[in-house]
Amino acid sequence: MSSLQKLALPLARQATHRPHKSPFTRLERFTRPLTIVWTLFTFLLVVYLDFRGWIGGKDEEREAKLRRHARKLSKRFLSLGPTFIKIGQALSTRADLLPIPYIDELTKLQDSVPAFPNSQAFSIIERELGKRPLELFAEIADKPIAAASLGQVYKGRLKTGELVAIKVQRPNLDPIVKFDLKVLRKIVTFLLQRTDLLKGNDWIGMLDEFERVIGEEMDYTREGRNAERFRQNFSDWPKMYVPKIYWEYTSSEVLTMEFIDGVKVTDVAAISSAGFSAKEINELMHRAYFKQLLEDGFFHADPHPGNLLVMNDGKLAFFDFGMVGIISTKLQQLMVSAFFHILERNFDGLVSDLVALDFLKGEVNLIEFRDVVRDMFERKIDLNISEVKFLEISFDFGEIIYKYPFSTPASFTFIIRALMTLEGISIQVNPTFNFMEVARPYARDFIFRRESAVLRQQVLESLRDVKSGNLNWDRIKSLAKLGWQLWAEPKIAKIFGNSRL
Repeated sequence: MSSLQKLALPLARQATHRPHKSPFTRLERFTRPLTIVWTLFTFLLVVYLDFRGWIGGKDEEREAKLRRHARKLSKRFLSLGPTFIKIGQALSTRADLLPIPYIDELTKLQDSVPAFPNSQAFSIIERELGKRPLELFAEIADKPIAAASLGQVYKGRLKTGELVAIKVQRPNLDPIVKFDLKVLRKIVTFLLQRTDLLKGNDWIGMLDEFERVIGEEMDYTREGRNAERFRQNFSDWPKMYVPKIYWEYTSSEVLTMEFIDGVKVTDVAAISSAGFSAKEINELMHRAYFKQLLEDGFFHADPHPGNLLVMNDGKLAFFDFGMVGIISTKLQQLMVSAFFHILERNFDGLVSDLVALDFLKGEVNLIEFRDVVRDMFERKIDLNISEVKFLEISFDFGEIIYKYPFSTPASFTFIIRALMTLEGISIQVNPTFNFMEVARPYARDFIFRRESAVLRQQVLESLRDVKSGNLNWDRIKSLAKLGWQLWAEPKIAKIFGNSRL
């Protein structure tokens, strides 16, 4: 019996005894694990042989090879179905794991997911809401306006006249995803026990986090509650908008919300034609994420351009709250500390934050690691911080992952995803985007002017030494200096007419 068969047999047996109804036949419950293992294994084998020069064109440039293989991987994810399409989309923001050509190709998965038949979608609406679609709605489109990995969206109109977007989940999605994740967990455990191929990241933790998030994303009632929580958090932000949820037409597999007209945040020409500034909208988007991460502890984890629209009145609308992240108070405090270390250009402090955030295992030589990472950040940041890209820093980190016991904590998987997606949007909208120009007004407005109780407490906590609990006077001095700069620079700029400040 081959190794692939040995790996697939226990998976098939476990799937046979699943307590819920499975969409797979008995034969498929055996062949599906084999198909997954074979599809992924043969891809990795071909990549290995190609780069060893045993197959393919020997004179082909590395970049061309990477892009060719990336296209093949994207097609394989599509062939494996919704679980792997979603994994591909998640990997498209992980430059610490994959080269840029892979990131570019996997990003396209967002727009290449095929729709499923209307008959299935309308049958799900009837099963979930108790009536046929045309009995529930005055109008419903005869084809979806968007199709994604987990569902598709139809435009419709309520009998009371409101335009709505009706999201319908893919058939049999829950058992398919659970089965596939069980297969992946077995594969990862197998590789961790027998090879060093997965060194450098908490793969089991990332799978756990992915399973948690995709499980929540498949519950449309939870998504509706997430949207309402997000709306409440930004209730005093007049330039932000969240569509209304129509609960009487919503269930765990059907979500009906207010239909919003607008243009994607990356469509600079359309935004400018409407009389709005793409640069200002991009900065609003980043300030909104500072608030979500550092204040609310609750953030939209999938901010790709399809989920962010500029409305006809210039408001920034957020959609699709199936994938959200929750940040603990302790993690927020550490992130606030890292935020201020970046503003202060305190790279030694930033290294300490990486250690406290569990990016490093305990046996690492901290003195040596501090020197390496400080040198990396100084090379990237010390000359011109506007040229620094989160993507580039991730690649630089990739060079030291195998030298040190460096690991991306599972809790950071979706934070990193959100930040890298935001950066991708910013590069398209405003190539000269400067993180400091956005971060400094945020620090001034939310900490020194608005006196946010939660964030102020976190800042005060960050002034204490983590180990001793005593006040860190160097930190207080730095914060006072920063506070003076944040308060004084706009006034000085006004006097001297320096609009850059």
